[in-house]
Amino acid sequence: MALVFVYGTLKRGQPNHRVLRDGAHGSAAFRARGRTLEPYPLVIAGEHNIPWLLHLPGSGRRVEGEVYAVDERMLRFLDDFESCPALYQRTALRVQLLEDRAPGAEEPSAPTAVQCFVYSRATFPPEWAQLPHHDSYDSEGPHGLRYNPRENR
Repeated sequence: MALVFVYGTLKRGQPNHRVLRDGAHGSAAFRARGRTLEPYPLVIAGEHNIPWLLHLPGSGRRVEGEVYAVDERMLRFLDDFESCPALYQRTALRVQLLEDRAPGAEEPSAPTAVQCFVYSRATFPPEWAQLPHHDSYDSEGPHGLRYNPRENR
């Protein structure tokens, strides 16, 4: 099993979360909410208002999201779903686990940091780095940039 940190449309309550729940793609089990240890720019960009984590560690904000334990089959599906490596790159980063743990998960005595895979953008239009940086994403959030789901494109 691998740990994957999701920060955008794959989170619970967001438009693409259903793909994590679909057993036909493999297994994905929610582990905890989390926050990147390092800051990164999380921006909303492009004609479909997609949330992008720009691979600029040390810039931006500490980004909140969710950590999932996924099997190899789900990891391969997510690579395809995220158009990796053509559009997104799957890289590793450290995530601090927050309080919302899966039922039955042990409570650590101190904040726990784990290594996770994340889908981020290493190449992007330079102006994206100047867009507003978010610490959390909600497709219907106060930013007013409503996500356009794939099925509507």
